[in-house]
Amino acid sequence: MSTTSPAQNKALVLQAFDTLFNQRDYATAERFWSAQYIQHSAHIEPGRDGLFKLIRSIPDGLRYEHGLILAEGDYVIVHGRFSGHGRPAAWIAADVLRIENGQLAEHWDVLQDEATQTESKSGLPMFGDRFPA
Repeated sequence: MSTTSPAQNKALVLQAFDTLFNQRDYATAERFWSAQYIQHSAHIEPGRDGLFKLIRSIPDGLRYEHGLILAEGDYVIVHGRFSGHGRPAAWIAADVLRIENGQLAEHWDVLQDEATQTESKSGLPMFGDRFPA
């Protein structure tokens, strides 16, 4: 059973993501990710070490922005954009995280390249209220 509120879990996820992806502060990030972290992403090697290894391999300039964030019980879903990772298009992600004992314990994601205005059949941006520059 959860010992934290959905609001606390949302704040934890946002602080953890900012610490790791934007600040690249690995020592502090270890406090947010459980040592027994379970990684379901097909793009990331197992565990906390796999995630940290991936972030270390990305050139400086990685940036994470969050959008919509929802929480229920021990689960948080955050819609965000990863840019500056050295690929032609930013990634739009829906990250699902399970919180346990005040740490990120498990993760699933859905990723896709961000569409430009020309590529968007709906005519709407995938993230935020405008297309990437």
